[in-house]
Amino acid sequence: MIKFVICDDEHAETTYLSGLLNEWAAATKNTVTITCYPSAEAFLFAYEDDKTIDILLLDIQMGGMDGVALAKHVRREDKAVQIIFATSYMEYIANGYDVEALHYLIKPVDQQKLSAVLDRAVSKLAQTEQTLIIQSGSQSIRLPLYEIRCLEVMHNYVTIYANEEFRIKKPLSVLEQALDENFFRVGRSFIVNLRYVRKVAKDMVWLEGGQCVPLSRGLYDKLNRAIINVM
Repeated sequence: MIKFVICDDEHAETTYLSGLLNEWAAATKNTVTITCYPSAEAFLFAYEDDKTIDILLLDIQMGGMDGVALAKHVRREDKAVQIIFATSYMEYIANGYDVEALHYLIKPVDQQKLSAVLDRAVSKLAQTEQTLIIQSGSQSIRLPLYEIRCLEVMHNYVTIYANEEFRIKKPLSVLEQALDENFFRVGRSFIVNLRYVRKVAKDMVWLEGGQCVPLSRGLYDKLNRAIINVM
């Protein structure tokens, strides 16, 4: 299932793009959901409750908040979402670099060009698709594994350290099963993402950003071998 969002203040444009997306889905045998919003503000209101988006198609010039500002907001929350701009104005293309936009499409959008961009988007999603679904308050959050630095259990709660900190009531062993080979359990209380490890001592591990976690006896050599294997 690929979750699309279209944000454009022109109803005819969202209808047209939805049709192109459905044609692409039928041709490539992908299952999709498509949700359309008439403004950046309308999208952000819904985004607060559900951040699980795969591909975001954005107009740039809209009444109120523009598409680039919206993309910056989304990119701060989600490093994996694929952002595609559809615009009538070539001069805005440079603005997409700040939000790591996948592509710019000039309106009217051509089916063949859109299909090629969507194929690329799906390929990139496959590289970062592993996520951890967590419940934070009333929100369901899809947290990409590559954003997680480490997990710490204390009593019945696990704190997940990523771009934000999330505290959930779930056994660490259950969360461990949802992680990939980039994660290593350094003791009873901590699991670290090997890609964030910056220094290892006999009894301590330092992570990117300065966080320090204890390393259990006997795991020093195993941890170093694991780090080499993911390099």
